[in-house]
Amino acid sequence: SQLAHEFFQGFVNHALVTLHVDNLKGDNAHHQAETVFKAFARALRAALERDPRTAGTIPSTKGTL
Repeated sequence: SQLAHEFFQGFVNHALVTLHVDNLKGDNAHHQAETVFKAFARALRAALERDPRTAGTIPSTKGTL
């Protein structure tokens, strides 16, 4: 659990993304890290999934890559 911060710092540094993690409750560091990783994985999957409503379009907010 002590290295969770280091993992996320490395992720944002190399992926060049902004990441905000707020752990609002919990006393056990192991369980806190577990919930943060699970929430991060779900958010990352949702962010990377292709949206079937936009089939055939360029996946960019500007319309170009």
